[in-house]
Amino acid sequence: MTSLDQAMQEYRDQLLSGYIITAYQGLMAFFGELRSHFEKRYPDFDLPGNIYYGYMDMTYFAIVPEFLKARQLKIAVVFPHEAFRFEVWLAARNKQVQARFWEAIRASSWDCYTLTPQGKGVDAILDHVLINDPDFSDLPALTSRIETGVLEFIQDLEDFLPTLKL
Repeated sequence: MTSLDQAMQEYRDQLLSGYIITAYQGLMAFFGELRSHFEKRYPDFDLPGNIYYGYMDMTYFAIVPEFLKARQLKIAVVFPHEAFRFEVWLAARNKQVQARFWEAIRASSWDCYTLTPQGKGVDAILDHVLINDPDFSDLPALTSRIETGVLEFIQDLEDFLPTLKL
């Protein structure tokens, strides 16, 4: 097992190489631009709060289309750092709403997206991988791919959620 001191030495070495700082700043700038893209392009969506920058574990922002707001649900556009991919999640305002919708979706046998196993620290009800191992060399194309995936996810939820028995 690595001690904190050993990990900090490695962290310092990585910072000194310059790549970690450049990559992290670039990712955070991209996330800011991605959030702004959704905010400008989809004025009917609520984008509450700011970007959650995380502890280098995950970075995300929320999107709340009107049909989800009434249900106390939201969409999260997520970049789990270690998995190195973009995901979209269905999440809830609180744990009680999350549990209610998770159970209703499980009981429905709808399998269009992955029902996230529940447990401590789990915020997603459903999750879907948008892009594995993203290519950051063409940011407009990356934005477009994420946008398309998020909109498909939202549309599928808009079609499905009214059928749920809560």
